[in-house]
Amino acid sequence: MITTASFLDRLREAAAEAEAAETAFRREISARIREIEMERAFAYRRLNFMRALADAAAGAESEEIAVANVLAVVREKLGWSSDSDARAAVLSHLAPVAQAMFARLAPSEKDVTPADIGEALADFEEWYRGKHGQPFWVLFEHYIPETPRVDF
Repeated sequence: MITTASFLDRLREAAAEAEAAETAFRREISARIREIEMERAFAYRRLNFMRALADAAAGAESEEIAVANVLAVVREKLGWSSDSDARAAVLSHLAPVAQAMFARLAPSEKDVTPADIGEALADFEEWYRGKHGQPFWVLFEHYIPETPRVDF
């Protein structure tokens, strides 16, 4: 026979289980929203970054000039006014992306299929993540304050 107290205990347990399930779901959905927000932010960063690189490579007369133009834009976008070993490594791993862009924008008359820009970018992103343990696109989250110029 079920007593009123045991019946109420079962209802209390069911309510606690429902509350725990709701809390777990809210935690999961909140984490998923943050993940999707990050994916969206990275997708737009990638788009805007690659658009700027394509613009830099578009007017170049040679692959060397295209690569130099692209790497100058990278330095500008990231606020890199000085060099370091880490920055040099990033730039050297981004060079194939610039080369692929130039090859696609100004295809040669040779019977050679130019490198795929998407693959070159994916290779770079994979290298960066492996080297630094985070996506390349987080570099764009760091605010770099402007240094005021004083004219005398």
